[in-house]
Amino acid sequence: QVQLVESGGGLVQAGGSLRLSCAASGLTFSRYAMGWFRQAPGKEREFVAAISRSGGGIYYVDSVKGRFTISRDNAKKTVYLQMNSLKSEDTAVYYCAATLSYGDWRTWEYNHWGQGTQVTVSS
Repeated sequence: QVQLVESGGGLVQAGGSLRLSCAASGLTFSRYAMGWFRQAPGKEREFVAAISRSGGGIYYVDSVKGRFTISRDNAKKTVYLQMNSLKSEDTAVYYCAATLSYGDWRTWEYNHWGQGTQVTVSS
């Protein structure tokens, strides 16, 4: 079965960095575009970043532009989220997701989700 397993979360001080990883199994990774989402306590899940199948298309929510970098390694079936200059408002559970959708990235529907990894930024 398809599994997406996130890792790399933790507690970090404001201004610090973390690198999240999401290892995929049970699917042909290169067929999927990948995304990162997050959900803070009491808030709805929000889109953070996405990357196309080849890595040539990369998209971010405005609040993380210039601080976060999404990347992928198709040989390792892994997608990454490098998070720099972290702020307290970045505190959330971060989820990776896989989609077979094409076209406008804002309309992608995600088929598979990971279990999430907690990121806590202390101020």
